[in-house]
Amino acid sequence: MAAGVIAEAAGLFAVTNVDDIVILSLFFAQGAGQRGSARRVIAGQYLAFTAILAVAIAVTFGARFLPEEALPYLGLLPIAIGLRDAWKAWKNRNLGDNGEQADSGQGGPAIVKVATTTFANGGDNIGVYVPVFTNVGTSGTIVYCVVFLVLVGVWCAAGRFVATRPVIAKPLGRWGHILLPVVLITIGLLILIEGGAFGL
Repeated sequence: MAAGVIAEAAGLFAVTNVDDIVILSLFFAQGAGQRGSARRVIAGQYLAFTAILAVAIAVTFGARFLPEEALPYLGLLPIAIGLRDAWKAWKNRNLGDNGEQADSGQGGPAIVKVATTTFANGGDNIGVYVPVFTNVGTSGTIVYCVVFLVLVGVWCAAGRFVATRPVIAKPLGRWGHILLPVVLITIGLLILIEGGAFGL
């Protein structure tokens, strides 16, 4: 029984967070060679996912933070971050190929930036997790949460692994400051469109 629940939790996590590996890879690449950057990316990821789980658990037990129709508007957060990063990349376009000076004061992407992006991207996961948590009960929910939090670490390791492969690291280092804003804006637009925000 426990093994079955663990397998189901792992499968659900993988299906609902597969796109996070791409985002994590970009964040790790953005902070490559900068002290403390990897720790900030991991901390931001854990902070966001803990918040997602906390909201999902609270909603499961009857709390209402936001009406369901408001969730698609979380897509505005990655769009705003992406536009800000695009502006910084444009301003710093003559400082070198990497353009990473935009975040140099923080040693790579800040915890808040990673957490905000991850939370917005995972906002729709709440709607998936709530019925699952309701169905498996309190003990099952605890198992799901433990598995999810373990797999966040695995996802971070996978994202860092991808970002440090020479064949990937070189293009990410050269073009990551352009690619990251594009990915963030695209994710934001997809969240808005798939959720029907603004009548889309």
